[in-house]
Amino acid sequence: MGFAGHHRGVALVALALLVASGAMAAEEKTPRFVSLRADEVNMRTGPGERYPVEWVYERKGLPVEVTAQFDVWRRIRDSDGTEGWVHQRMIAAQRSVVIKGAVRTLLGDPEPQAAALARLEPGVIARLLECRGTWCRVEAQGVKGWLPRGEIWGVYPDETTVQ
Repeated sequence: MGFAGHHRGVALVALALLVASGAMAAEEKTPRFVSLRADEVNMRTGPGERYPVEWVYERKGLPVEVTAQFDVWRRIRDSDGTEGWVHQRMIAAQRSVVIKGAVRTLLGDPEPQAAALARLEPGVIARLLECRGTWCRVEAQGVKGWLPRGEIWGVYPDETTVQ
């Protein structure tokens, strides 16, 4: 391959990388909900290791909302409204929710009269499976059931199928 052909090949590879990175960026829209990947996650005051650690999360699976991105850093907000920056490797795409308010009853079907399956304390983390209308299906400690959307934090009002 001649010199011109070589540059064309490099240009095509560069174009393919740009297209691939554009596709990846589209998947990482903000805002979006994610969960913490580790048992210990440092939240910093800014997007970089030179910024001080403001808070240390100690709850793997805790749902957080990504509100901004800068390079490999993600600004997150938790259910209490606390905001800060974490490295992208400390978050996972797997969705979870946290029970808010009071003790909530996990139901067998998405209707108020359905059979009760379990009672969930405020602060319990559950895996988010799907949402339909005003109801979301979750799994908490091996039990799958339905909760009204307003009883959990970690899902948007208009979301439907999650996973």
